[in-house]
Amino acid sequence: MTRVEMDHLDSSFFARSLLSMGHTMSTTNVIMQLANPGVGYGVVRSKVENGRLDRHPLKRARTTATYLSVAILGNADDRRRYRSAVNGQHAQVRSDENSPVDYNAMNRDLQLWVAACLYFGWEDIYQRVHGPLTGLDRERFYQQGKVCGTTLQMPAELWPADRDAFDEYWHTQTAQLRIDAEIRDFVLGVANFDYAPKVVRQRFGPVKYRRTIGYLPQPFRDALDVPWTDDDQAWFDAYVAKLVDAERRKPLWLSRAGFRLLLWDTRIRSRLGRPLV
Repeated sequence: MTRVEMDHLDSSFFARSLLSMGHTMSTTNVIMQLANPGVGYGVVRSKVENGRLDRHPLKRARTTATYLSVAILGNADDRRRYRSAVNGQHAQVRSDENSPVDYNAMNRDLQLWVAACLYFGWEDIYQRVHGPLTGLDRERFYQQGKVCGTTLQMPAELWPADRDAFDEYWHTQTAQLRIDAEIRDFVLGVANFDYAPKVVRQRFGPVKYRRTIGYLPQPFRDALDVPWTDDDQAWFDAYVAKLVDAERRKPLWLSRAGFRLLLWDTRIRSRLGRPLV
């Protein structure tokens, strides 16, 4: 597909996954992405000061949520403009002679992994709220989900051909997870709210950590070497059940209002000539 065709991809069905409860698994998705050493060290050792998650968590959260808003709810012009802005940041993220692994944020295979993690997470949210995806809906949802990667440098052809092929890709990748001590300390610090003021960390850290580990598939828990008991699972199931019940009572437009606001903010910033990221 050409870049223009990718920017015009329809994502209207996939957009039904973009629900407000998704923010409760945002840190989980970060951990999943950073489980790939190329992504992990690229983030942990990033020289882009204003984009560092541990030093500017609110800005980084806004940037990531805005990317999702643009990729999933935006039009071709929104995607083109935001890609150009992100490219300026990603071009600076590359390994040097002191890096344990080679990485480059513009690498298409690394972007495929990030896109796959984003897709996996939003499919999880969709099915918890709307029920299992089956048949043609499952495939349609999956094919539209490629916008998580094509909005950046990932070519559409790199996306596994169908949902079953995605399973094969996912199982292959998760079977070889490696989370080094440096990455583990970083992501668990994020999960524990270590970057937040003490009062926030003490009040919200335990819940944030528990739900973050709860959303993680077992291979990631094993790679992190974190315990997860039956009591933890029971707490998590009850926690998520309340979120799902609230989502089902909420109209879709309201659940997506925050993402819509971020998309509008991007368009306004663009018109005013202000930085998008």
